Amino acid sequence: MSKFESSIKQIPYSQKAVYNSISNLENLERVRDRVPEDKVKDFRFDHDSVSVNVPPVGELRLRIINREEPKCVKFETEQSPIPFNLWIQVLPVTETTCKMKVTVEAELNMFIRGMVSGPLQDGVEKIADALAMVPYE
Repeated sequence: MSKFESSIKQIPYSQKAVYNSISNLENLERVRDRVPEDKVKDFRFDHDSVSVNVPPVGELRLRIINREEPKCVKFETEQSPIPFNLWIQVLPVTETTCKMKVTVEAELNMFIRGMVSGPLQDGVEKIADALAMVPYE
């Protein structure tokens, strides 16, 4: 297994507020206007799943497979060129702030690992950056 972890992001909202938001994917409606349409197409979601088309990667569909309130939400791919799991960990710092880390774990052979390690690490960091900027009110 290959693991890719984001840097730890400080978030100026409580652990509970962040967890409540990321554990219900319908809350993505609040950030729909921030999704760059030139990089992501067909952005769809419901309570438990999210789907996007990312050229040249293609269709990606993730489903929540586990919620550990209030600290972690785990996802699994339903459709992806490379099957992977993704989880978002949220830990309290104070009563009104928390920290977050995004992790992706994928089974990659050595050939594929060499080709996708850089883009995957970059993608994990971008997801964490985007989640750190969301207003969790």
